[in-house]
Amino acid sequence: MVEASSAPFTVAVVCRGDAQARREAQPQTSRLKAVFEALERQGIAAIPAVYVEDELEDLRDQLLAVDGVLVWVDPISAGQRRTALNRLLEEVAAAGVFVSARPEVIAKMGVKAVLHATRDLGWGTDTRLYDTASVFEAEFPSVLTQAGPRVLKQDRGNGGIGVWKVEVLDSGAVRAQEARAEAEPRTLRLADFMTERGADFADGGRLIDQPFQPRLPEGMIRCYMSGAHVVGFGCQIIRGLMSADAGPPGPRIMSGPDDPQFRALRANMEHDWTPGLVRRLEIAPEALPVIWDADFLLGPKTADDADTYVLCEINVSSVFPIPEPAPDALARTTLHRLAARRRAQA
Repeated sequence: MVEASSAPFTVAVVCRGDAQARREAQPQTSRLKAVFEALERQGIAAIPAVYVEDELEDLRDQLLAVDGVLVWVDPISAGQRRTALNRLLEEVAAAGVFVSARPEVIAKMGVKAVLHATRDLGWGTDTRLYDTASVFEAEFPSVLTQAGPRVLKQDRGNGGIGVWKVEVLDSGAVRAQEARAEAEPRTLRLADFMTERGADFADGGRLIDQPFQPRLPEGMIRCYMSGAHVVGFGCQIIRGLMSADAGPPGPRIMSGPDDPQFRALRANMEHDWTPGLVRRLEIAPEALPVIWDADFLLGPKTADDADTYVLCEINVSSVFPIPEPAPDALARTTLHRLAARRRAQA
């Protein structure tokens, strides 16, 4: 273990937990053990820092005493949001501590609205954004009836929460299937479904609308990134938005960045789509998270039978598990960012 007194940099690794978890946190028992070890291989002293919803003062003191903060906290967990943590992270960043990912970056990348903002990049599709209930009520019925099955997504969320497949039945009713685990499809009037969705616009909420991708049964490809570089892939058969008789989801098959199956996807991500993302969202390249991922579904085949890819989500807040090469890659990115910041402050 690298001692903080001898290391050039000290980094706090933040996860959600309770008071007991905070007292007993140890790198060797953390789910992020591989990340701690990779940071230490780069000469970085890494310490666990457990975020407890109602106990922020000790965490504040801990984060203000380090050079960098890496965060693994979902936006929603057991009904709790990370609003207080976001405020603390911005305070810490303003004090000169390196934070990844900063809440202001998450607010741009880690929301479903990014699908609309980047819809004209090569990963885009016919994506609509409804920023008020009145716009949703005026536009969604005609889109649904004319364009076929659609997928509605709340702007913020994780684990399939607030992601719905909606399709019109011969009876004129709609079938609505939420993507979260164990959710059952429901048949109801479109007007009733839309009334339910009115709650999604509370507190500035929005809904994003994409066409349902028929190749969903072939699986989802998760492209893992550190900064602007691909660090691995995860391919998984998923069951969200599918009927109950589709069976359980499959395991996520991890592979490294050189997986030949995804050579074209890697080239697109590194040379085109990620540069386009940072330009469109006005994010400095050095502000890209040290670990993030983009989830893709397979789109229509091209004329020469090549796959296309449709972005369905970007994950920034709590990317885990990650492929075997990813911890060392994110540790190198972290060291580079810390060193650059120190040079700039000298």
